[in-house]
Parts: sequence; structure tokens; C-alpha cells
Amino acid sequence: MTEQWSGSTGTTSSTLTGRSTMSAAVIDGFGDASVLGVAEVPVPIRVNSEVLVRVAAAGVNPIDAKTRGGAGVAAAVSSFPCVLGYDFAGVVVETPFEGHPLRPGDEVFGVTSTPRGSGSYAEYVSVPSLQVARKPRSLSLLEAAAVPSAALTAWGVVVDVAKAHEGQRMLIPAGAGGVGHFAVQLAAYFGARVTATGAARNQAWLRELGASTVIDYAATPFEDQVGDVDVVIDLVGNVVAETGSRSLRVLRPGGLIVNVPSGSWPGFADEAAAAGVRATTYKVSPDASALAVIGRLIDSGDVRVHVDEVFPLARAAEAHRAIEAGHTRGKLVLQVGSLPF
Repeated sequence: MTEQWSGSTGTTSSTLTGRSTMSAAVIDGFGDASVLGVAEVPVPIRVNSEVLVRVAAAGVNPIDAKTRGGAGVAAAVSSFPCVLGYDFAGVVVETPFEGHPLRPGDEVFGVTSTPRGSGSYAEYVSVPSLQVARKPRSLSLLEAAAVPSAALTAWGVVVDVAKAHEGQRMLIPAGAGGVGHFAVQLAAYFGARVTATGAARNQAWLRELGASTVIDYAATPFEDQVGDVDVVIDLVGNVVAETGSRSLRVLRPGGLIVNVPSGSWPGFADEAAAAGVRATTYKVSPDASALAVIGRLIDSGDVRVHVDEVFPLARAAEAHRAIEAGHTRGKLVLQVGSLPF
């Protein structure tokens, strides 16, 4: 089948001919990683302010695996087959109107609204234009797909909530993970003194990212090495070794803890209150403006993204098993389309 592109001007009409379906990694029900498989599903129809994007690559996030397993945002999945995935990078196919800032042919990255709509583990996505930004010039499409959700989460907790600033003392457990490696860099960029925890193999790398102190969590309890910190960016909760509860011990009175992973710490608010510290959870909001700022920081060399491994779409289940194992440095990515476009 052939695809026709609309050229350099925006359009509100269909730009696909003879293409009503697309390949996607879908689930037909909740379960372990084996429920993920590739199928043909309808190409999403662009409406209102949405932008239709041909997807080159999709980022893999822990929330994807949680939802596939019946947790995460599974309660909002209204029908099957369901296409998972938030992050994407690709090429604009169709725009809301002729004068729109994004034009067909532009390379972009962004975040879908799944499960309200079809996710990014697919050849096409249609998403609100306020959730899409131009791809950083210095990144490939594969690299760009690893950025949106993790970097926006890091920006939200470090900049918007914790208000990172010169001299602030910040602890970031799991600093080598997807959100963590962005959080370390952003906190250091804004002047905070960062202590990060990570595996032995990530020690030198975390220092390169800007951490002043790095603690091997397998060798020594971090609470024995650091104390009187202003902010904890909790990216683990209590799912591993009561990390969240232990983090409360290192905060100064009145300090702030931000818990990010959904469902990771029952009793979080009560424990924080008993410890005499401020506490909040955090949920990321797709924001093209913030994503554009992050893109400029990437292009300037102040922030970088690390892609640990790239899987073809057909191996999406394997990618989920890898992210559930919890040892990923940076991000995992699915290659959806043939590159280059």
C-alpha cells in the first residue's frame, strides 16, 4: 500500500490512502508479559486539535507494564484489544489546520493520552497538539522516544515541586533509572547538591550526570551515609527493601518527600506526617512547552538521555520483562517503524 504525504502545508483532510489498519503491540486482556502480541488494528482518526504522527519508536515505561498486569491505569481500559504506550517519536502526517506551527514532515516527540486513546506501541498515533513538540535536533528518533514521560516527570518533581536551587540537598534513590537519570541531571543543573543511589556498575556514570555523592545501595544502607537532606525524590516507594520508609529518616524536620511510582507505598502520607516532613505524590502532565525546554537543554548538552536497549515491536513482551526486572540504566525503546523514514 502507498502513503501520500500532504507536503509542507498543514491539512485537515486525510493524508493516508489505502491504509485503514496498522501494526501495533496489543493486549487482549490483562496478565503477564506474554499477553503482549502484534496485531492489525485501525489507524486512529485525527480529530479537532490532534496531530497524526507516523511513529518511528516508542518509549517503554514502568506504568505500561503495570497497566498490562491489571494495575496502573488498567481501570480506565474500556475495550480490547488495547494498544499500550505513552512516549513516541516520529514524523507528522496530518495537522489540525493549514497554519499550524507543526507541519507534515516535521520530526516530533510527545506523549499519548492512553488509555483514553490508542497508545504509542503502534505505527500511528493521534494526539492533542499540546502534547507534541519538535524533536531535539541532536537526537535520533530512537533516542527521542526515550525522553518524554521520564524527562517530564523529572522536570515536574525536581523543578516544579521541589524547586531545585543552589545549595539544596537532594536525595534521589534509583538515580540510574529512566526518571532518575533525568532527575539527577536537572537537580544538578539548577544547583542542588545531589546524592544518588545506584548499583555498583552505575557509580561512575551517576557522577558524570552530576551527582555529588553516589551510594551503592547493595553495599551499604543509604541512611547510614547521608542525613539532614532537604528533599527526597522517591522513585522506589516501599516495593524494594522499604526504601521509601527509610528515606524519611534522612530528611531534615520539615523537609519534603515526593513519591512518584503509583501504588508503591501504602500509608505514605501517614508515615510522612508522623516523621514531621512534608509529602506529596506526583503524576506527570503531558506539556509540550516543558518538553520543548527539555529539548533545548538536550541540544545544549546540559541534559542527555541514555537508551539501554532497543527492541523491535515484535519483542514488546521481552521489553516488558526487562523493565519489570528493575535493572535498566536509563530507558528501553521499541523500534516501531523502519528507519530512516
